[in-house]
Amino acid sequence: MNYIGIQTQQRRNNVKSIFLLFMFPILLIGLVYLFFVIFYALNEESYFSAGQTTLEALPAVIIVVTIWFFIAYFFNTLMIQRATQAVPLERRENKRVYNLVENLCMASGMDMPKVNVIEDHSLNAFASGMNKNTYTVTLTRGIINTLDDLELEGVIAHELTHIRNRDVRLLIVSIIFVGIFTMIAQMATRIAFHSSVGRSNNKNNGAATLIMLLVVAALGAIGYIFSLLIRLSISRRREYMADAGAAQMTKNPLALAAALRKISRNPEIHGVKREDIAQLYIEHKAKGAFSGLFATHPPIEQRIRILEQF
Repeated sequence: MNYIGIQTQQRRNNVKSIFLLFMFPILLIGLVYLFFVIFYALNEESYFSAGQTTLEALPAVIIVVTIWFFIAYFFNTLMIQRATQAVPLERRENKRVYNLVENLCMASGMDMPKVNVIEDHSLNAFASGMNKNTYTVTLTRGIINTLDDLELEGVIAHELTHIRNRDVRLLIVSIIFVGIFTMIAQMATRIAFHSSVGRSNNKNNGAATLIMLLVVAALGAIGYIFSLLIRLSISRRREYMADAGAAQMTKNPLALAAALRKISRNPEIHGVKREDIAQLYIEHKAKGAFSGLFATHPPIEQRIRILEQF
């Protein structure tokens, strides 16, 4: 795979981020409107009421979503750190790791990111952060102890490429969107349930409640699938690009290939159950019957083959 230039990759990711920021409110407004259309249809009321109610509800929805987005945007690094139980890696006791990070940053003209460690025997790593002040490379204790210097250098270069290409920011935005859609679905479910329960004199109350809950579930699924498709369209490609960027940065694609082969044996970080964070990892094996279809990472065997042919 040919590596795309840094500025080109950054520009593409910036365009995708802007596209997401514009498409998300459009989709959100559309789902809110559709919800009220179905809600009034079940109550045998005019469809025109749906548009008016949507306009009335829109300010509250926008305020709640905006607050949620900015909290998640500015505090995502702290949230990820707490979810993974990552702690700062002490420089004095880990000079080997800091030397590798510093040498790669100096060679590529990057600012030194923070370095965190997860005290777990698994083999994994990820980059996080939204700007120079929060950019962080997190490594598990297992990957530090298992990989040799060249292999660990390849992994660190992979994560630095994510930061350099601004993949991290794009992925964080997609993660926030998933959380917002989940919140909206929960709010709509409560509205539908309490509204239906309130119509106690209606003999069709039970059926109406069931229908509304099914509608809300369907709308929530639409929002979730939309955000999932966005993640899938980005995630697989970004891993290939980060692998290529690491090979270019270290001039040693075989070292990263060897590292990925070791990582594939034990990539799961114990105690971290959140799939949204797991998509940041250098390797994440999807589970379930449709794991291949909804995988956030390309097959690691394919990544290794490409690196060996680089």
